[in-house]
Amino acid sequence: MLRNWTLYTATEPPYEVVRTEHDAAFRAGREADTFAACVSLSTPLGIEYLAPDQAAPLLDAWHRGALELPTPFRAWAAVSAHDPDVDRLADLRGAGFVGLQIPAALLASPAAVELTAPLLRRCEQLRWPVLVHPGPVAEPRTGVPAWWPAVVDYPAQLQAAWWAWHAAGRSLLPDLRICFVAGAGLAAVQHERFAARSGRRFVVDPNTFVDTASHGRQAIDALVRALGIDVLVLGSDRPYTEPADAQLGDAAAHAVGVINPARLLEGAIP
Repeated sequence: MLRNWTLYTATEPPYEVVRTEHDAAFRAGREADTFAACVSLSTPLGIEYLAPDQAAPLLDAWHRGALELPTPFRAWAAVSAHDPDVDRLADLRGAGFVGLQIPAALLASPAAVELTAPLLRRCEQLRWPVLVHPGPVAEPRTGVPAWWPAVVDYPAQLQAAWWAWHAAGRSLLPDLRICFVAGAGLAAVQHERFAARSGRRFVVDPNTFVDTASHGRQAIDALVRALGIDVLVLGSDRPYTEPADAQLGDAAAHAVGVINPARLLEGAIP
């Protein structure tokens, strides 16, 4: 809940929200040179994990409000984690949402990927990309610094989802375009460890993307070394952090900011 612009959640410390940063017109002005700024529901709020009858009106409110945002904003749709309405996905796509965001926990293991496959398969059929976002944490965090969930819990969720997807997801859903936020918790940087323990060489999947949110030059450089440039897309945690300048040169910046997002979102934005 918000109380006097202080955000309270069940599992993280209170956060002081800067009100002006959530004014749509102000934010649109900051994105004046952006073709499409794709925003998403904050998964750490836990709305997707509420009982379906509690989640439904909040998800509906998100969808209504997101569609009213001014240019250049577009939005990712969201569904209940407990009872996703697969039949409604076509309507959400038709309404103008760029894809479906799901919590990373829905892909926490190969078995979880298999359980989530019907939802993902419908997205694949619709040629509609999927965005994987961490949060919420499983239990209240006490006795740790306020930054702990963002630095420890969220990357761990993303790493599990990334490797579960590579272990089971791609074979089930060969044509799905999927993107893991925040560099997938830098999971791909562990590819040498994967090769050493699995006996198999890691192969970059051209339709499995990661965004650059929350990371700076060193992390983005590590991702490029592990994955190449073609699966990186520009992301940010605005208003909490700004998009980073990875200092990789104009060609790389154009790939990450224009070419790769266009491939991820192909057909989703007119």
